Amino acid sequence: MKTPIPSPAEGAAHYPGNLRAIPAHGAFLLLLAAALLSGCGGDKVVRRPAPAQRAWPVVAPADPVRANAVLMRAISLVGTPYRYGGNTPDTGFDCSGLVNYVYRDMLDVRLPRTSRDLAAWQGARIKPERLAAADLVFFGSGGSVSHVGIYVGEGRFVHAPSTGGTVRLDHLDGPYWRDHYSGAKRVLN
Repeated sequence: MKTPIPSPAEGAAHYPGNLRAIPAHGAFLLLLAAALLSGCGGDKVVRRPAPAQRAWPVVAPADPVRANAVLMRAISLVGTPYRYGGNTPDTGFDCSGLVNYVYRDMLDVRLPRTSRDLAAWQGARIKPERLAAADLVFFGSGGSVSHVGIYVGEGRFVHAPSTGGTVRLDHLDGPYWRDHYSGAKRVLN
């Protein structure tokens, strides 16, 4: 015995032709979704051009074993939450707290605590094309340093960027970092 299919007149909510079965707010949401999706079918795709990336020469660090220890520890901390004043993986890191933790944890090297103090300690400026793994890279504006990271090679660095973020890898040729690069310090000689 076949089950009869209800007609729209019988008020079946699942029947495709019965629009009266859709509540008023449901019909509104359906029309809103259709209107929003109608703009998705355009043939023009707007894309921002990627920043020009330069070729980054490989500069061997003076002490490859120690530089590798710094890199491996710094990269292992990617994803750790940012926290202003933080200086451990358990509490999170700010930028200079990350640098201090990595150098102290891996090499027992004590560095100044703030990015500004690290930059004042930075000595001779290193040109970007002379960066070696484990160098410190500094950023700021108007002659003032406000951020520091650890160079890992190929134009990339590890840093703790800002509130709400996490420790991450970024590229020195990224628009913000390229425009705010202020110098570098070689810690390992």
